[in-house]
Amino acid sequence: MFPYFIMLVFCGIPLFFMELSFGQFASQGCLGVWRVSPIFKGVGYGMMVVSTYIGIYYNVVICIAFYYFFASMNRILPWTYCNNLWNTENCAGVLSPNSSATFNISSQHSLLNLTMGLNQTLKRTSPSEEYWRRHVLNISGDIGDFGEVRLPLLGCLGVSWLVVFLCLIRGVKSSGKVVYFTATFPYVVLTILFIRGITLDGAINGILYYLTPQWDKILHAKVWGDAASQIFYSLGCAWGGLITMASYNKFHNNCYRDSIIISITNCATSVYAGFVIFSILGFMATHLGVDVSEVADHGPGLAFVAYPEALTLLPISPLWSILFFFMLILLGLGTQFCLLETLVTAIVDEIGSDWIIRWKTLVTLGVAIIGFLLGIPLTTQAGIYWLLLMDNYAASFSLVIISCIMCIAVMYIYGHRNYFKDIEMMLGFPPPLFFQFCWRFFSPAIIFFILIFTVIQYRPIKYNDYVYPDWALTIGFLMALSSVICIPLYAVFRVWRSEGHTFLQRLKNAVKPSKDWGPALLEHRTGRYAQISSSRCDSNPEAQPLNPEKLKDDLGLTIHGSNGQAHTQDSKV
Repeated sequence: MFPYFIMLVFCGIPLFFMELSFGQFASQGCLGVWRVSPIFKGVGYGMMVVSTYIGIYYNVVICIAFYYFFASMNRILPWTYCNNLWNTENCAGVLSPNSSATFNISSQHSLLNLTMGLNQTLKRTSPSEEYWRRHVLNISGDIGDFGEVRLPLLGCLGVSWLVVFLCLIRGVKSSGKVVYFTATFPYVVLTILFIRGITLDGAINGILYYLTPQWDKILHAKVWGDAASQIFYSLGCAWGGLITMASYNKFHNNCYRDSIIISITNCATSVYAGFVIFSILGFMATHLGVDVSEVADHGPGLAFVAYPEALTLLPISPLWSILFFFMLILLGLGTQFCLLETLVTAIVDEIGSDWIIRWKTLVTLGVAIIGFLLGIPLTTQAGIYWLLLMDNYAASFSLVIISCIMCIAVMYIYGHRNYFKDIEMMLGFPPPLFFQFCWRFFSPAIIFFILIFTVIQYRPIKYNDYVYPDWALTIGFLMALSSVICIPLYAVFRVWRSEGHTFLQRLKNAVKPSKDWGPALLEHRTGRYAQISSSRCDSNPEAQPLNPEKLKDDLGLTIHGSNGQAHTQDSKV
């Protein structure tokens, strides 16, 4: 928790504010904003690659939540007892199949059986773990052994992509309305689960385990790296989504206030959710007579093994299970909306033709279909291995590298003074000194040192006792590099295509801002931007802001596509 808050203050909030202000100032997506320094447009492509990877496997996580949501619609949760076809002789349940009451710790016979189960050479296998591994996943023994496609998961994957597409069918016009529900209802569920959790026996033990510092881990680079990854995941930094969504804001919207409120509320929600989870785990540990650390898990194991097992101990357990997994679905969909909109906006923005703008809905459908097809291998018997591989490599340290390069490009190549003036022109005040120092010094330095120590203390990933083979780890590294490599590759391409007789001339032209860099609307192009607005209007009629609402309110001159999106052509304005 300590590294988490350090990363929040010195990296999370500053980078969140930078991306919001960046997208809002230019009214462009993660590719269009790099008119500020075209040589760094590869950063935008890197963000698109990261969003693609996350979008592929994140929807698989949502589809598993859908599976559990549907499975919870039974009188008895299917992972409650050990009397199912998929259970093994090593299964040791907390509940007796002959009684709906919870395990009586005073029962000599039950206590003896459970103690023997816990003390076996083979580790106790819970019904929820066997349900997860042997029924839901039917997991194979190796990442290369794909086996068969799990048809129930495939169906749920189709449902999740269909829901995402329908919510984005009209772009931010439709998703903006849906998010009012997906972003607020999880708080209702969290509060219900929190009140139920803290009233259970042993809940205080789980909460104390959650809040008690383990100072010996503070020197482990992995802890700091995980804190950084969680902040970047939680806030969405370096995904391109913040820039994309901010591009739809009104030009003078106070994104500084938004970034502070959203960042603090977001991370406070994470802490609040910790109380919800660990109160239930403390209750479960008390019933099992073991330490909380033995029932706590990480990754998919927490959401789909440990917590579902704890839910079986509650009265009316199907109700709590339905609420929990419905909450997971809503949280996942909120993230998926942003990822898909990032990709679609970048594609439409880059092509920029009237046809692609008019038929943006088809682009959204095409991206959804491709995402579904690429997610099919993750629904096979080896799918969980690939999901964790992508989770650990495709979008981990590449996120912090992209953010670090973005800070350097904006602060040192474009120039911090220029950027501070841009923000002052947009908001009416310059960014506070704390953010100025973070953007220029603290955030890049912290990110750099975390990368260094993460490399020094690198350990290959494992899934329980399964050790990934070298060829799989190589694929993981290639996925991580595929987003970062976009930056130097595009830089070389841009220098080669730039005007100039010498390399230095080409480099200088590739680094300096494009003529059409700046606010999208002519009325906002004041100061130094007013000097080039007239030439820009004549020479670049295709420069199009992304915000339909702002254009309708401010000018009333819009060109509407069939999907409700509105774009303005500055030459006609």
